[in-house]
Amino acid sequence: MNIVITGASKGLGRAIAEKFGEDKQGHGIFLCARNKEQLRAFALELQGRFPRTNVQYYACDVSKPAEVQEFANWLLQQNIRIDVLVNNAGQFIPGSVHSEPAGALQQMIETNLYSAYNLTRALLPAMMQAAQGHIFNMCSIASLQAYANGGAYSISKFALAGFSKNLREEMKPHNIKVTAVYPGAAYTDSWSGSGVDPKRIMEAADVAALIYAASFLSPQACVEDIILRPQLGDL
Repeated sequence: MNIVITGASKGLGRAIAEKFGEDKQGHGIFLCARNKEQLRAFALELQGRFPRTNVQYYACDVSKPAEVQEFANWLLQQNIRIDVLVNNAGQFIPGSVHSEPAGALQQMIETNLYSAYNLTRALLPAMMQAAQGHIFNMCSIASLQAYANGGAYSISKFALAGFSKNLREEMKPHNIKVTAVYPGAAYTDSWSGSGVDPKRIMEAADVAALIYAASFLSPQACVEDIILRPQLGDL
């Protein structure tokens, strides 16, 4: 399989890449993130740990349409069949609608919605021609339930969930699966230093395990939604 993961140098993206890397089948893993040095270091580490894999990387900011198109062109030039696309790149800016910084909504929409929308659009023609593939969109519990201090972030994640639902219906005739992933709090770099006990929230590997499992179901089955919460509930 060939797996494309955005926001792959840390957090959930990193965990997802590691999960596919563990597979003894040896997959092609194509990583994307903004920080080139972090991305390169992780790609080399992943390749070293799992020599059966073919790890490649491309640094770009997927919130910028021109860079998304460059990344998509790079992928298409590899002449590979894209089996799994994980639209994981995202950003969180806390705040309330009435008081968050000007431009917060635009930034959240560009990073959390347009990144997935534009990359998916760029890769869909090839996936539709192959009549196969699986797209995972990293939504959030904030896509399902508004909460205080969620502001523009929650709005953008609600929009991403809508994109996923619409895409799911559109892609049924083309044999392309679409899964919306709604994780609650999972321990990543963004939680380090927060004072929250890591045992209170999920592990990033938990999210990765379910995405991995959903990728290997029979062609007749599609997991439409993956909802994960910490055992004790949301924070």
